[in-house]
Amino acid sequence: MARGHKIEDVPELPLVVDSLNKEKTAALIKSLGFLGCAADLTRVRTSKNTRAGQGKLRNARFTLRKGPLVIYGDENGQVKQSARNLPGVDVCHVSRINLLQLAPGGHIGRLIIFTKDAFEQLDNIFGTYRERGVQKGGFQLGRNMMSCADLARIINSDQIQSKLRMQRVNYAQSSKGKKNPLKNATLMQRLNPNSKAARAAEVKAVEARKTARVAAIKQKRSKAGRAEKAKRTTRQNGLLDGLEASFVAAHQVVLDEIKAGLIDQGQDDDEEEEQ
Repeated sequence: MARGHKIEDVPELPLVVDSLNKEKTAALIKSLGFLGCAADLTRVRTSKNTRAGQGKLRNARFTLRKGPLVIYGDENGQVKQSARNLPGVDVCHVSRINLLQLAPGGHIGRLIIFTKDAFEQLDNIFGTYRERGVQKGGFQLGRNMMSCADLARIINSDQIQSKLRMQRVNYAQSSKGKKNPLKNATLMQRLNPNSKAARAAEVKAVEARKTARVAAIKQKRSKAGRAEKAKRTTRQNGLLDGLEASFVAAHQVVLDEIKAGLIDQGQDDDEEEEQ
């Protein structure tokens, strides 16, 4: 089944028994064994494992598979007490059936054992296709809206296919996002047709500057370049020496005028302080 129940020895489905009103757990286990549920009970007992992760610290230390669900009526009241020590076996009164027991975890296909009195009360509780239920406040089973549930057969039939239009194909190119022309050469060429020639000219200019720099460095390090540098150094040194000699001569003229009394020393000191 969908939940992994062992039902190879179960005689029929749905499984309805006359009575499971047993006082002892051993008697209930024996009865379930006669019904072919022994393999499923063994599967449940051997599936007990320690829960992985931090869940074991939150009062849920072990994991256990779900066993059969026993739905009983008023005539089998003792089954609730006798089945409470069976691992994985759940019991439920027919008037309190809930989805969490019928499909634990949202997975349908659980093995359900009905007692005879519980099975007879289903029509009174949930109703039928023709009559409404009493205990469920007028609930009625819904009928299928389709007499044939094979959708693939209906869709592929000639009657349906003859009325359908041809499949539409969208040939429009999907947008792949906005490109940056400063980074996308194709878009820049579309916006500026001269961009390709400009890039080629820039590359050529870079190569020319690189070649010229290499040639200039080579010329500077050659014998003629060193001689030219020596001439420039000599000319610069001569200029500096001439300037220094001019300053010395001008200073000597000032000293001579002071010595001759043409310039007052105190006045000269005041002018220097003001400056």
